[in-house]
Amino acid sequence: MFDGLRQRFEAWVTRSQRPTHEPVRLERRRIYILPTRYGYAFAALLFVLFLWSINYSNSMGFAFTFLLVAVAHNSMWQAHDTLLGLVVHPADIEPTFVGQEATLRFRLDNPDPKPRYGVGLQWRDQPPCYVDTPASSAAVATLTIPATRRGWLRPGHIRVLTRFPLGLLQSWSWVEFESAILVYPPPRGRRALPAALPNSSGGGLHEIGPGSEDYVGFRPYAPGDSPRRIAWKAASRSEGLLVKRFTDQARPELWLDWSLLGDDAVEARLAQLCQWVLKAENEGRRYGLRLPGKHIPPGQGDAHRRRCLEALALF
Repeated sequence: MFDGLRQRFEAWVTRSQRPTHEPVRLERRRIYILPTRYGYAFAALLFVLFLWSINYSNSMGFAFTFLLVAVAHNSMWQAHDTLLGLVVHPADIEPTFVGQEATLRFRLDNPDPKPRYGVGLQWRDQPPCYVDTPASSAAVATLTIPATRRGWLRPGHIRVLTRFPLGLLQSWSWVEFESAILVYPPPRGRRALPAALPNSSGGGLHEIGPGSEDYVGFRPYAPGDSPRRIAWKAASRSEGLLVKRFTDQARPELWLDWSLLGDDAVEARLAQLCQWVLKAENEGRRYGLRLPGKHIPPGQGDAHRRRCLEALALF
């Protein structure tokens, strides 16, 4: 029952808030405060002490009760001011895979000349991540969110809270940013990489630059050729300078094709293709990806790997 009431209250409070890509500064109108369970127990104790003081007309009891009320009031004031003016920046986000945890790193800026202690960030019902923000400085709070489905994962509302200084009251607010986490399919499958095919752009040998290793003969010297490639012995037997020619075999192309996976289910195919992409990249292979309606030409490197994984995540 309490969870349902809390969810309805959160929906009512945040109904006018819209996701933003800008940093959020916590103002008075968006900060809320309520007692914790320890605060309710403390309030019950104060009520009992007050009744006892009235019943026995005990001035020391009144003084002690009012002192504890002042402590609680000061605690409420400090809990509110711990969040007031705090600036929450959008999270730094890295893509992840299904079955892993997405990591969100939020920067909390404290513009005040005094530190703020025990500031927490919480996603849904997970345990909060607490940090202390130094005076006129910033701190980073890290949240982890389970990635259960491929595609875009939007965290939604993030709770910013504190129970400083005594834990009797909780002050909190909500922030929501437009940033989303890209979740790749799980790299899973038992199939080996498909066989590589000859490059369609050539039929065997082609001449390339200085990094080649296959020697095939000489050619006349041209301005700009490296002196290290001049065949000095052969040039001494001819009228002009000769340069060594090198060629290289055309690299075979590795195609990771949707149609190679037969009648497997969609998610199983995507998981196998994801595993192939990572394996081909780790082996330094040039590979391309073919999906229904999507064709990525062969390449390699981090940018090419991310492009292929993004196509699989958003298929």
